[in-house]
Amino acid sequence: MKTINRIFYSLLLAGACSFGATAQENQSYFLHTIEKGQSLYSIASMYGISTADIIKLNPGSDDKIYTGHTLRIPRNTNANEQKETYHTIAAGETLYRLTVKYNVSAKEICDANPGLSAANFRVGQVIRIPSVTTTGVSAPATGSDTTVAESNIPGPVESRCRDMHKVKRKETIFSISREYGISEAELIAANPELKGEPKIKKGSFLCIPYPKQAEQAPKVQNIPTDAELFSENKKATERFAVIKAAVVLPFLDGVSKGESARMVEYYEGLLMAVDSLKRTGTSIDLYTYNSGPESASLNSILDKSEMKEMDIIFGPLHQQHIKPLAAFAQKHNTRLVIPFTSKDNTVFQNPSVYQVNTPQSYLYSEVYEHFVRQFPNANIIFIEATQGTKEKAEFIKGLKETLKSRSIPMTSLKEDATVESLQATLRADRENIFVPTSGSNLTLIKILPQLTMLVREHPESRVHLFGYPEWQTYTKDHIEAFFELDTYFYSSFYTNNLLPAAINFTKSYRKWYGKEMDERYPKYGMLGFDTGYFFLKGLSRYGSAFEKSMQDMNLVPIQTGFKFQRVNNWGGFVNKKVFFVRFTKDFELIKLDFD
Repeated sequence: MKTINRIFYSLLLAGACSFGATAQENQSYFLHTIEKGQSLYSIASMYGISTADIIKLNPGSDDKIYTGHTLRIPRNTNANEQKETYHTIAAGETLYRLTVKYNVSAKEICDANPGLSAANFRVGQVIRIPSVTTTGVSAPATGSDTTVAESNIPGPVESRCRDMHKVKRKETIFSISREYGISEAELIAANPELKGEPKIKKGSFLCIPYPKQAEQAPKVQNIPTDAELFSENKKATERFAVIKAAVVLPFLDGVSKGESARMVEYYEGLLMAVDSLKRTGTSIDLYTYNSGPESASLNSILDKSEMKEMDIIFGPLHQQHIKPLAAFAQKHNTRLVIPFTSKDNTVFQNPSVYQVNTPQSYLYSEVYEHFVRQFPNANIIFIEATQGTKEKAEFIKGLKETLKSRSIPMTSLKEDATVESLQATLRADRENIFVPTSGSNLTLIKILPQLTMLVREHPESRVHLFGYPEWQTYTKDHIEAFFELDTYFYSSFYTNNLLPAAINFTKSYRKWYGKEMDERYPKYGMLGFDTGYFFLKGLSRYGSAFEKSMQDMNLVPIQTGFKFQRVNNWGGFVNKKVFFVRFTKDFELIKLDFD
């Protein structure tokens, strides 16, 4: 009997220790719900950590993550580095309760999360909480003088902790209390287990209490609602009498001739947009700066007094110039439109950034969704290419996972498969979609003859070829086969040169500059016009309310699609617009525009 009691007691003690460890561990991370298009890299970029940090807390996430699932995101427990914290909104939490819990004002939370509103303040959303004031004085919870004592707000026990500190080697009660600006007695009162302990165990977590107030705030009964707080801290809309815009691009000095020509063409298109808007009465002051090669510093440009007054900046081209220009834009509340690269991660932390060229994970996610919507009853045949497959490996992997999750049948054949082998994969009850695993022109040259022979021998079969944005540059070489195979490709940039808008723009460009635009994808002159017109027209129409109203723009660009969405509550915007371009058997060229 004593043995049984001893075992029971040991198990109970182990369970209690386990529970305590779990409770402490729970303070070292918060939960992130995965949204469509997010990758492990983009999520890590949002929180300023590495993908390895996420994988460590979420084994298997390096292989696959799923929309709607949650990830444990480690907190930064180094108080010397921590400028803010992240909070996952729990059931029953309100904006007011968070102001009390973290000792910050509603305005500070709203300013730190420009994408947050009463409409999307909901369970599971992650928001950024700015650091507590270093003076040790509580910021008021609302924009008014009304405050409510913390004890008057029901909530979890951990609301008494302004932070959780992970003990490092050689740290003491004295050093930790000084680090957070509190007394040793306050630290021990918040962590009774420290009483009488000469040393603190490395790796343990301590509750860091809020500093004691000189006087307890008076209790009041009227606690403001989320709608009231958001309304109270809503910024007044500002109209721009004159829009000040800057272009920061490498035109000269140390850049390649081809690179310089592309930037000049982009700028020429943007000038046409400015001229078009000025003719409608919009006042625009345009400033142009040569950023030089990637190794050049932007300091001489950013030090110019007029730069601080800009409403919007277009650029840069070079990767090394993005971070300093984005930091400058955020500091001076200026919108930064990045027209070219899709590989920079600044957009995930900077609310001033608009990334026109869609990041790969977001682009692919949109393509998968439109693909299964366009072909709900499909039979997919992947044609395994021998060259150029590395570039499309991630796309193909994601597409296969999407098809599997929707129970859409698929099979694979080598690119040198015979017509008989291709015919054997066809299904009479479904649309048959052939998808090569490479976007190269060489792959097209290899597979098109066999596929065209297949549709000629089996005209009753519903066959399509599906491919990639770069096929736009090969269209002239394969246009007859594209029509015969009822071909689709996806892209964020596309224009039909036979449409009136494209014809008129091309004529105007030729008249303005006495030359033709370079034949490339995308056409930089059209890109310059589209981005310039979209943003400058939006600022003219909506002023500082542009971010909340741009979905109502209802413009039809010549080449570039725009569907900007914020990446999180504190970051910038990525462009999620994707078209499907279709070459029909009736020799029609159709751009499928998805909402």
